[in-house]
Amino acid sequence: MPPRPLLFIALAAFLLIGCKDREIATYRAPKDPAPAAMPGLPAADPAASGPMANQRSPGDQSMANTAVPTASGESLTWTAPASWIAKATGPMRKGSFTVKGDGTEADLSITAFPGSTGGLLANLNRWRGQLGLTPIAENELDANAVHLDTGELHLTVVDFIGTAGGKSTRILGAVVPHGSDTWFFKLMGPDTLVTQEKPAFLEFLHTIKSR
Repeated sequence: MPPRPLLFIALAAFLLIGCKDREIATYRAPKDPAPAAMPGLPAADPAASGPMANQRSPGDQSMANTAVPTASGESLTWTAPASWIAKATGPMRKGSFTVKGDGTEADLSITAFPGSTGGLLANLNRWRGQLGLTPIAENELDANAVHLDTGELHLTVVDFIGTAGGKSTRILGAVVPHGSDTWFFKLMGPDTLVTQEKPAFLEFLHTIKSR
């Protein structure tokens, strides 16, 4: 049997080694990576919320979001030539057609708005401006328009030739007051095609009547 002091030393050494084996190691775990955006979902717009949500400049707003009132009174009806191709009207148009010929095409639009929309002269000059033409004065209206009566309707009809996009372009148009609204019938396109379609356009105007 070993001496008592030696036994005590051996026991102390055993306990010391056991304690070291049970020391707890600590470490810092790395953070999980941020989740990737789900496919097909757009990134969040920082301006869509928070204090800047209502601070966008007016230029950021699309004109398509600008509400323009259209006529809501008694409607008009018409019969378009069979060769005209009806197309979607959209929020601004009461009627819309594509007119084709000789590899080109023109656009026939029918719109209506409350009131006089600025008056006859202003609207005719707006069409002239689309063709790069100078405005006309009040005393020049009769020289630039003809008047057509169909039933109870009175139409002011114009024929303007100018340029749009650097090309010879023509507008055949009719302004039709009806009740508290004003209706606009406009055929615009290449000069040659619109000239060719003028008889059909005038015949079309004679089909317009109150519903």
